[in-house]
Amino acid sequence: MTKQEQYSQALDKAINGNSFANYPAILQGFIDKGIPEDQIKPRENVFTYKAWKALGRQVRRGEHGVKVHTYIDLPEKTDESGDVIERARRVPRCTTVFHVSQTDPIN
Repeated sequence: MTKQEQYSQALDKAINGNSFANYPAILQGFIDKGIPEDQIKPRENVFTYKAWKALGRQVRRGEHGVKVHTYIDLPEKTDESGDVIERARRVPRCTTVFHVSQTDPIN
């Protein structure tokens, strides 16, 4: 998978995710950074590093985002004969999201 494909996949997950569990943490994290609550819109102007890259924006060097917990779906693994080696599962991960004000357009 190319980097651009990874960025596009990250953007798709960020926009089309079905959980709102991280909204309170995102809001509080960016409010603590001095961003007004009415300017914080997860899935509109708050994304991961890779999602911002897919949108043609670069997170500025030295910027610190807000850490959130999420789940990643891991596919089922099979061997050559088709026998299941490992079942599909969801695993917890920690990721960092950034507000649009922490990014610049990529030239």
